Amino acid sequence: MIKLVAFDLDGTIGNTLPMCIQAFKKATQPYIGHELSDEEMVHTFGLNEEGMIGCVVDEPYRQQALNDFYVIYKELHQEMCPTPFEGIRELIALLKQKGIIVALITGKGINSCDITLKQFNMKDSFAKVITGNAERNIKSEALKELLHDYHLAANEIVYVGDALSDITECRKANVMCLSAAWSIPQNEVTALENSNPKNVFYSISSLFKYLNIKT
Repeated sequence: MIKLVAFDLDGTIGNTLPMCIQAFKKATQPYIGHELSDEEMVHTFGLNEEGMIGCVVDEPYRQQALNDFYVIYKELHQEMCPTPFEGIRELIALLKQKGIIVALITGKGINSCDITLKQFNMKDSFAKVITGNAERNIKSEALKELLHDYHLAANEIVYVGDALSDITECRKANVMCLSAAWSIPQNEVTALENSNPKNVFYSISSLFKYLNIKT
């Protein structure tokens, strides 16, 4: 029986990834002299924004670039992604009504996570919020933290995330990953299907039905 559902944020709760990438490129360009390529961006994934900026901006300028990022991120949020995916708040409300603990585990830093949750009016949606690290992906550690804090077995937790790395991190913690494929390109959907067969969800309504059955 599922007793806790933990969600990823970017690409799972809302279509925030395009905005994140644009904000990161705009914030770093003045300090590195060019716009980051997609390949350069990929090398920073898995870290929070402090870690991402640390990968590409020289030390004397990192704090200013980080400050710029938060300003740009908040402005773009209102323009590009003012609301979460349709149905996600309702899904979370249903889970909570059923007595299921709902948590958030994100690679984002605490400040950008706070900006997004305020924008989405979801500050009170989660029993616990665990944000990212500047040096490494810590989602498996975060899942183990939830197992410990709520005295749960690994089969009583599921994690909902849209990335291949989410599947890897879940396996490290022996937790089932439910892959969110409702906002990603087809090539990435195929990769999820290959890595996580039978656990890929193409709409929030299909995840809604699955969790309702399981709970």
